[in-house]
Amino acid sequence: MRLLLKDIATRHEPPVAMSSNIRAGLAATLGVALVGALSAWSDLPLLLAPLGATAGLLFGQPSSPLSQPINVVGGYLVGTIACEAAFLAFPDAWLAAALAVGVTIIVMRALRVTHPPAAALPILGFGEGVHGLELFIVVLCSSALLISLAFLVHAIPPRRQYPLRAGAKD
Repeated sequence: MRLLLKDIATRHEPPVAMSSNIRAGLAATLGVALVGALSAWSDLPLLLAPLGATAGLLFGQPSSPLSQPINVVGGYLVGTIACEAAFLAFPDAWLAAALAVGVTIIVMRALRVTHPPAAALPILGFGEGVHGLELFIVVLCSSALLISLAFLVHAIPPRRQYPLRAGAKD
């Protein structure tokens, strides 16, 4: 099988109006700024890397299954639990992060709550030393904040369907 440059360079996303792109970028900026303010107010660590990716999905691809509220919250919950289980089984071992990433992906897919940024939690848990209830609270509050903002942003005209309705095709 021969891979051609056109196969690699073919865009699969439909074209989007520049106003929609700007709206998505401004909403993501506001969302991450609100998460930062929450972090400063609560003195809890800021997990910007995965939450920035979550903002990209929520505001840039709101009709993606990966952007739906159950996927965001469920994915992060799975990632948090996998992170904690791996670090309990293998304390202070870098292998715990790798194992937790793999387990997170397996369980998210099995539960059909895949949210790729959630797979970064074990890496952050290992690198930043954020664990347990603190990790859960940071992720839950930040996710709820971003999802709430997504509800508001997508309700402003021109409206976008968010979240997807059961059985609806966007």
